[in-house]
Amino acid sequence: MIVLSGLVGAMAARALGLPLLVGYVAAGVVVGPNTAGPTVSQIQDIELLAEIGVALLLFSLGLEISFRDLGPVKKVALLGGTIEVLFVMGATAMGAQAGLGVSWGEGAWLGAMAALSSTMVVLKTLSATGMTATLASRVMVGMLVLQDLAVIPLLVILPKLGAIESAGGELVKAVGIAAGMLVGVYVVGTRVFPLLLKRVIALGSRELFLVTVVAVGIGAGYAMHAAGLSFALGAFLAGIILSESEFSHQALSDIVPLRDIFGLLFFVTVGMLFDPAFVMANAGKITVVVGMILVGKALVIGLLARAFGYVNLAPWIVGLGLSQVGEFSFVLARAGLSQGALTKSSYDLALTATVVTMALSPMVAGLGPKLGRLWKARFGGGPVKADAELRATTKGGHVIVGGYGRSGTGAAEELVAEGAAVLVVESDYPRFGDVAEQGLEAIWGDVGSPEILMAAGVEKARALILTMPNEAVVRRAMEEARRMNGSLKVLVRAVDGPHAMQLSEMGADAVVQPEREGGVALARRALTS
Repeated sequence: MIVLSGLVGAMAARALGLPLLVGYVAAGVVVGPNTAGPTVSQIQDIELLAEIGVALLLFSLGLEISFRDLGPVKKVALLGGTIEVLFVMGATAMGAQAGLGVSWGEGAWLGAMAALSSTMVVLKTLSATGMTATLASRVMVGMLVLQDLAVIPLLVILPKLGAIESAGGELVKAVGIAAGMLVGVYVVGTRVFPLLLKRVIALGSRELFLVTVVAVGIGAGYAMHAAGLSFALGAFLAGIILSESEFSHQALSDIVPLRDIFGLLFFVTVGMLFDPAFVMANAGKITVVVGMILVGKALVIGLLARAFGYVNLAPWIVGLGLSQVGEFSFVLARAGLSQGALTKSSYDLALTATVVTMALSPMVAGLGPKLGRLWKARFGGGPVKADAELRATTKGGHVIVGGYGRSGTGAAEELVAEGAAVLVVESDYPRFGDVAEQGLEAIWGDVGSPEILMAAGVEKARALILTMPNEAVVRRAMEEARRMNGSLKVLVRAVDGPHAMQLSEMGADAVVQPEREGGVALARRALTS
């Protein structure tokens, strides 16, 4: 029921020009317990599956981002993120006291919830808009990591606001456990995981590789959960550690479909929390709260980004992109309600505001580049003071060689001899090792995968040479490469005459049949000798 309703909601959202996740949330409202019609049972079980979706999304994010990527934004992430959490938490607490008449302790809980942004929504929005490799996205990811880490001390301190001095020992203990787990995940991730994946690859099973990758992400998350920390945070850290290995691109390519299905479960469960009756009875209050959260957080985060030297479009993109309330707010809300720190009315208001801001977030984030351009046109851009250098896989203008067999080796050697920049994509791991030994830039993975082509910089490449005989891989690679780069020149190796004709019909710019070309060359030599 969830998958079918999610499909209908996603198709309706796409038809209206809205992000898919808005359709997923709407589907959750329809099949949730607060509306008439079909209702999903065993919601708690579904929520557990949705947590796996969050973990897989963060794991895949970690595979895309390395410690080197976050290096340029460490100042705004650590210092700016801390300022944002504390400022938004304090301002919301005071506003809730004055506007809602709640106690200071309850206001602090609401403030902590408002300070956290949604990693799930932001990453999904960045992926849908193709902005995952931009400087603004790195700033957002850095601040999101800090916010997610802040959940650990918040869960310790908030329940003890009345006796803050007694929380010191527990906080030190929690931080100590967290530090120990981080070190453990790093050691295992850098020493054990790569060796495990090499053994699995040697067995020659693509399915076993996928299972191993998922087990690594979910296993790291479970280890963190067992230590009393965030399940999703452990998966994220495992992804970051694996991103430094040569297996990261193929691991990301394999896990994306699974991640998207489990992600659908998460967004539908978010919609199930939406209560239309509560919204109708408190429409005015909810509108004011949602508006203040979106505008207030956007201003605070945008100004912080500007203060740390990010100018032009970046403050607008970062501020509006992080203006929503996040999924970890659900964790805080449930903890606050179970401990009696939150009243039912405050809980419902916070929950509704969270769902609404998450649903509106893709549209609000879409205003960032537009408003940024208007501001720049009116007031001009400033000099960039922040370090804006991001790691690039290739400089552009290179040739991608898919497959490093006899034809691929010959093509790569000739290109290098002519002074051309070459990047090899090879799915056979022993051959991949040969490429690396020869000093060529290489990526291990399936050249027909969009994630692999993106990692190879196909949008900046001058040509793509496909030498493998697998027609399905060649077809996928051609279609995906042309979709990403319409001006790309594609050259393909054919097995025989009919195959060459099929490749030409598929749109290849040039088709070479090595055996025939060899025969023609031999005949010419015979006639001229």
